Amino acid sequence: MISSAPPPPQPERPAGIVVSGLRKTFGSGSAAVTALRDVQMRVEPGEVVGLVGPSGSGKSTLLKCLGAVLTPSGGHMELGGQLVFDGDHWLHPDLTRLRREQIGFIFQSPYLLPFLSVRDNVALLAMLLGRSNQEARAAADQLLADLDVAHRADAMPNRLSGGEQQRVAIARALINRPPILLADEPTAPLDSPRAMAVMDLLERLAGQMGTSVIVVTHDEKILPRLQRIYVVRDGVVGEGQRERVRDAPVRFRSRRLRNT
Repeated sequence: MISSAPPPPQPERPAGIVVSGLRKTFGSGSAAVTALRDVQMRVEPGEVVGLVGPSGSGKSTLLKCLGAVLTPSGGHMELGGQLVFDGDHWLHPDLTRLRREQIGFIFQSPYLLPFLSVRDNVALLAMLLGRSNQEARAAADQLLADLDVAHRADAMPNRLSGGEQQRVAIARALINRPPILLADEPTAPLDSPRAMAVMDLLERLAGQMGTSVIVVTHDEKILPRLQRIYVVRDGVVGEGQRERVRDAPVRFRSRRLRNT
């Protein structure tokens, strides 16, 4: 007999990324330059969020702080419900392992290893986390097929076009299905159909795996695919609206962190 009792409530899933009062300053004294000012952000699991703003506004600096590449000057940061930066220092004992296991990066430049084939460039990170060579290469082949570059799997990186190299770099970032994905201009060198294919993959990763995705972009054609948009200007981050991000100057309303 099927019970009519309501199912027990499911535990609330922690946010993928929570940033509170994040600051980054380069230099000191009269030469100090403030790149980020009191940043407040929250990205839920399964969200694909945009980060837009003029060049030099602090977007890439923020992305590097979120990816534990740069050390913030202050503030707090949580990844997957775990406090990883407490205002003074990193709390995770091994930042390299943190990045390898929990954070996927898509950089503006592909940074492919010139002495490895396309397939092995993608498969390498999976192998480093203990997957067998056969399993890692099979997963790499599937991602390369999804990105319409499977026919280049045996090629060396110097034989690829710029757009092909970028798609290989995207496949590499996705190979370990990271819970957090940080993408810096992932569609910039791609035509519209291939840019949409990249967004399809990012949305699928977010939807199926609960990945929190942040996309830094100037690419207007992908803006409708983003669930929310943060706008950065002079190191200040606010949540904006899609129809406003094309305007110059960019206008946004400040957003304080909620539900933390």
